[in-house]
Amino acid sequence: MPIINPNEPYTFRKYFDLKIDPIDLALYFEYDYQKQRLSLPQATVSFDAAQLTERIERTLPRILSSNEQTKREMLVSPILRSILEHTAVQIRIEYPLKVTEQLQGVVDYLLSVHNLSQLVVIEAKNDDLDYGFTQLLAEMIALDQWERSPNVTAQSTLLGAVTTGSVWQFATLNRQTKQLVQGVNIYKVPEELDVVIGILLYPLTQPQTATKTGVAP
Repeated sequence: MPIINPNEPYTFRKYFDLKIDPIDLALYFEYDYQKQRLSLPQATVSFDAAQLTERIERTLPRILSSNEQTKREMLVSPILRSILEHTAVQIRIEYPLKVTEQLQGVVDYLLSVHNLSQLVVIEAKNDDLDYGFTQLLAEMIALDQWERSPNVTAQSTLLGAVTTGSVWQFATLNRQTKQLVQGVNIYKVPEELDVVIGILLYPLTQPQTATKTGVAP
């Protein structure tokens, strides 16, 4: 019996709940999959992140809830709010997306510029980032096939992130070769907040050009 039933509808969240491995999901949708270290370019952060870092350092020890929604509001939202205040980035929150019956659901955060000319997707999780990647990759595959996404020439690589708020990991999708790469790099917030913001912003500061990314040796 196949892991994914081709005759049943699935949401992005369902892939997470079923604990489907990222490689099995990628192969089902006919994408190549690798899990390795990513060398991701960073945009120069044009604003001082020190104040935001200090604020997160003060509040992080006092966040006792394990609820996903609470962590998003307390840890992820301040980061995205700072990006909004200092850049031209647009953020769609809990954005409904449907490409097919098996590629549909709600995206936690969809970052873009110039009305979807460049895209970055973020999936927030309470824990279990491994299967969180499964959900993220399903969302990235959907965005690759979405009719409103920029064409491959405008954005050849999609960037995605899965986060608990204090831990961030990234993935890329090469839209020309259909290769998904799940990064093993772990970035901690607030310690590496400027790095996380720089990685998130890079694709969004490259309008109408291919997003550059690479796999570290």
